[in-house]
Amino acid sequence: MATRTGTSTSIASSVIALPGIEIQLPSRPFYAALKRAIDTAGALVLLILLSPFLLAVAIAIVVDTGWPVLYIGERLGRAGRTFGCVKFRTMRADADPGVHAEYLRELMRGRVGATNGLYKVPRDPRVTRVGAFLRRSSIDELPQLWNVLRGEMSLSGPRPEIPYALEHYEPWMFRRFEVRPGMTGLWQVSGRGRIGPRDMFRLDVEYADRCDLWLDVRILVRTLPAVLQGTGAG
Repeated sequence: MATRTGTSTSIASSVIALPGIEIQLPSRPFYAALKRAIDTAGALVLLILLSPFLLAVAIAIVVDTGWPVLYIGERLGRAGRTFGCVKFRTMRADADPGVHAEYLRELMRGRVGATNGLYKVPRDPRVTRVGAFLRRSSIDELPQLWNVLRGEMSLSGPRPEIPYALEHYEPWMFRRFEVRPGMTGLWQVSGRGRIGPRDMFRLDVEYADRCDLWLDVRILVRTLPAVLQGTGAG
C-alpha cells in the first residue's frame, strides 16, 4: 500500500541537539492539552466524513499509475523527532528523491529562483497526471490526518521538514521545531509555493512565537479559501 524513503537522523527528544544547536522546548501545558484535544477530535471526525472521498482518490491513483497508493516519507517533527509522514502518492513509484534535494540545495544557495511564480521543481517529470491535480488542490495531504491522530502532527503548524534540508539551516531557523508540524499553517495560507524559502522559515518561527488557539482557528478558517483560490497549493 505504501512506499517509504528517507535518511535517518538522531535528535534528542527534549531539545534539538545538533552541532552548535540546542533549543529548549517551551512549556505551554494548557494550550498544548487543549490543542491536542481539538486535533484528535478534528482529525477523527474528518477521517470518518472523508473516508468515501479518500477511497475514490485511492482508486484514481491505482487506475492512473497502479500501486502503491500512499507515500510515507521520513520527516522531522517537534524537537526534531522523526516520523513517517503519510501522503497520497503523486509521483512515479520509482521517482528519484535526489531531484528535489539538488533543487533545494540550489534554492537555498540562491542559484535558482521562482519558476512561473512558484518555488517548486519546474516541470517536474516525476509527478503523475493525477498527482499534479492532487498537489494543486492539496488533496494529497489529507492522509496526514492519520499523523495528527497519532500525535506526530497538528492540524495547524509549520510544515514537516525533510531531514536533508537541515544542512541548509541557519541557527534561527531551528526554532520552528519548538512546535508540532501542521497540515496547514501560516506558510500555506500566505501563499505557500509562491513564498521564498527564507520568508517561509520566518513565518514558521513567527508561528512558534505567537502560537495560541485564536491564531490556530484563524489559520484553519483561512485554509479552505486559500486552497480554492490556488494560493494554498503549488
